[in-house]
Amino acid sequence: MVKELPRIPIAHLPTRIEELPRLTEALGGPRILVKRDDQTGLAFGGNKTRKLEYLIAEAQAHECRTLVTMGAIQSNHCRQTAAAAARTGMDCILVLSGQEPEQAEANTYLDLLLGAELVWTTKEERVNVLSETYQQAEKDDRKPYLVPYGGSNPVGAAAYAYAMRELVGQGIEAEWIVFATSSGGTQAGMTAGKELFGFTGELLGISVDEPAGPFRERVAKLAGEVAGLLGESKGFSLDDVLVNDDYLGGGYAVMGAAEKEAIQLFARHEGLLVDPVYTGRAAAGMIDLIRKGFFAKGETILFWHTGGTPALFEGEYRVELLSGE
Repeated sequence: MVKELPRIPIAHLPTRIEELPRLTEALGGPRILVKRDDQTGLAFGGNKTRKLEYLIAEAQAHECRTLVTMGAIQSNHCRQTAAAAARTGMDCILVLSGQEPEQAEANTYLDLLLGAELVWTTKEERVNVLSETYQQAEKDDRKPYLVPYGGSNPVGAAAYAYAMRELVGQGIEAEWIVFATSSGGTQAGMTAGKELFGFTGELLGISVDEPAGPFRERVAKLAGEVAGLLGESKGFSLDDVLVNDDYLGGGYAVMGAAEKEAIQLFARHEGLLVDPVYTGRAAAGMIDLIRKGFFAKGETILFWHTGGTPALFEGEYRVELLSGE
């Protein structure tokens, strides 16, 4: 029997599954569904809210008072961590890589609105700065808890094993689940959950920022650790982890023509918003694979929407998305 980890219930669960008939028609099939983890209910929602339910439970069990984590300037993970801290009466320190903007926008604006303390550094130095920030919080007796990058340790990733149980319980049959994959925790949890709860379809992660090779190894290892944490001794191989890295484009957070088209298709056919960094790139990959005939016409694809909506309001993205068609 799968073990139940301690959880602080802050997400709106289960998230809905919806048909996307107009997008399906526009692309000529196959049938497309969406699972709305952009509506988990915490400060614009997203996949990290599921993970934070378990991570904060662990933090509270250790009597911690301050959440410390890191991410990029428009990190969805950091925004949801700040919101979870506010929701549960904790402090939050975010180590952000990038140039501090003159005027905070999108996720960074929300970080500040939610009361987070921001520490600015470079991508190359952020791991060191994170360590220094955590150590300083310890010296100041703030009882910090280190939230891993992307919430992607066994505790955080376990949330997506349970999410697979939720999906199976919703009675949806799909040959494919397609989603954005980056830090690996969501995919590792789903990989473990597919095995533990009997989902029969395939999981296809569209890599946002990393080559598939070493990434698949990390996901397989983490999936095994998730299964072990949940009381099931199961190992996973590279064959259990499907990752497509053909859509890295111009690099992390660089919106190209493919992402722009995907965002506009989802918005104008279904009134559904995907973001320029994660879900927009995954959607662009899915759209291209449909056009190439990778999926059979009679199959069903479930697009697992992992959130990221606030990034649409960042200045450069706004200008580009509303520029020429």
